[in-house]
Amino acid sequence: MATFQVEQIDHVEMFVPDRHAAAQWYERVLGLRVLQEFEFWSVPSGGPLMISSDNGRTKLALFEGQPPRERPTAGFRRVAFCVNRAGLAAFLDHIQTYSVYDETGREIRELKIIDHVKAHSVYFCDPYGHRLEVTTYEI
Repeated sequence: MATFQVEQIDHVEMFVPDRHAAAQWYERVLGLRVLQEFEFWSVPSGGPLMISSDNGRTKLALFEGQPPRERPTAGFRRVAFCVNRAGLAAFLDHIQTYSVYDETGREIRELKIIDHVKAHSVYFCDPYGHRLEVTTYEI
C-alpha cells in the first residue's frame, strides 16, 4: 500500500478589493508576478489572479472580496516567505522605499528583526490587513 504525503503548499487564497492593484503591490514589495498561464481564471471576474515568486511552484491566489482587516480571526493567520540570509538583508534595504503596514493599518517604514533562535523573521501587513512574514533559517 502506497503512503500519501503532500509535496508542498500549492497556493494560499486571499481576499482583496482589487486583484490587479494587490498584484502590483506584491510585485513591488515581494517580487511576486502574475502567472500569465493562469490569468484567464480572473477574467472577466470571480476567479483568482495567481501570483508567484517561483514560476508557479507556490502561489498566492488573489480573489476579489472583503480583506480580513476588520475580521482579525477570519481566514489564515499569516503567510511566510522564506529567503536566505543575504535575501533578508536585501529585503530590509528594499522595503525602505515601499509602504508596508502594521496590524492596525498604520504605515511603517522600519521592520524589526525577531530572533527565533533558529530563524530570524520580520513581520508586516499588506494594504488589506493580511499578515506577512519574511524569514530566514540562515542565522
